Amino acid sequence: MGHEIADALGVLLKRSTRMGLYRTLTVGLGEAVDELTYPILSGLDRTGPRSAADLAPDVGIDRSGVTRRATRLETAGLVRREPDPADRRATLLTLTDEGERTVAILRRRLSDHITTSLASWPADEATAFARQLHRFVTDGPFA
Repeated sequence: MGHEIADALGVLLKRSTRMGLYRTLTVGLGEAVDELTYPILSGLDRTGPRSAADLAPDVGIDRSGVTRRATRLETAGLVRREPDPADRRATLLTLTDEGERTVAILRRRLSDHITTSLASWPADEATAFARQLHRFVTDGPFA
């Protein structure tokens, strides 16, 4: 059983799998929102304001990559830089109101994509899967 789960997680965690999904979710949301900037938007939504250095390990991109992508998002009005109240020499990346609206669209698209992909499952199986996946993530080896 552990091997089956590990194999499935391997597919889900592959960079190409994630990039394909992000590309699908970001269609039509503007030039700055794509498979490369999606992790920055999503990460800031999950964590709140963060420095590029602090956000980097959470989104699996090095600090300079976060900075470059954040600059694209800042130019588009989706992210802004603010002084870090704990260290005035540092800056925090934060979502703007427009960035929050964009993330809400992305979250809704992701939810719809998952719901559609499970539409052929019996409802009780889909519900059980959702509940068990949540339990696996919160109580399992990644907790």
